Amino acid sequence: MITAIVSIQVEPSRIPEVAAAVVDLPGISRVWSVTGDVDLIAVAEVRRHEDLAEVIADRLSKVEGILDTTTNIAFKTYSSQDLDVAFDLGNDS
Repeated sequence: MITAIVSIQVEPSRIPEVAAAVVDLPGISRVWSVTGDVDLIAVAEVRRHEDLAEVIADRLSKVEGILDTTTNIAFKTYSSQDLDVAFDLGNDS
C-alpha cells in the first residue's frame, strides 16, 4: 500500500465544503482541518503509484476551492507500538 500525505491550501470561505468533497474521493481515507501553513491535510492510500497520480492529479486537484497542494509519499510508518518494541530491543533490565 502506498500512502501519501497531501497538504492542501483552500479558499478560506470554502474549507468545510472542500474537506467534504476531498474525503469523498476514491483513494482518500482521511482529511483534517489544521492550523499552520495549510488548511487541510488529506491521506491518500492506493496500491500503485499510477493510482496515486490519478487520485491527486486527476481528482483532488480539480476540486473547486483548492488553491495549491503539496504531496509527500510515506516510506515507512511508525506507530507508538513499533517504537516501544524498538526501544525495548536489547534492554534486559
